[in-house]
Amino acid sequence: MNADREKTSNYFNWSIPILIALAFWLSSSLLLDFAVVPGLYASGMMTQSGFASAGYLIFGAFNHLELLCAGLVLTSCLVLYRQHQLAPNHSRRSLVLSLILLFIAIIYTYILTPQMSSMALQLNLFEPATMPPAMIEMHSGYWVLEVLKLVAGATLLRWCYLDSTRSNIA
Repeated sequence: MNADREKTSNYFNWSIPILIALAFWLSSSLLLDFAVVPGLYASGMMTQSGFASAGYLIFGAFNHLELLCAGLVLTSCLVLYRQHQLAPNHSRRSLVLSLILLFIAIIYTYILTPQMSSMALQLNLFEPATMPPAMIEMHSGYWVLEVLKLVAGATLLRWCYLDSTRSNIA
């Protein structure tokens, strides 16, 4: 009797942190990609000389939030994998997806954002602000990673939701 009580009192559903972190992360990514950035572009801020530093500040802060979310998702997936609480066909795949999400956040934080900000930095005030050709390639890479992040995150979100509802029914 006491063993059952101890088991239920120490139980924590690790699907909940995954669901919360992924829902926050994916929704804020969509908001940033499809509302904030187009709004900055439409207002003409991207042609201003201070946009590179403002963009680095905005995206740098968001990238660090992405790292926190990716770390929480990976940690929760590792715990669920260790406790055998994921569906057998989702267990290893969820680890792979969470690692992909972490690598994408690392690439954004330490490679893409600093490189793109440095390329956009206008050092000569007398030259008009233009987008270098390498920046277009980096934007293409960003969008490929963004689509991969959204697909991997949505898949992992769906799996964890299905696994949490399955475990609540049982």
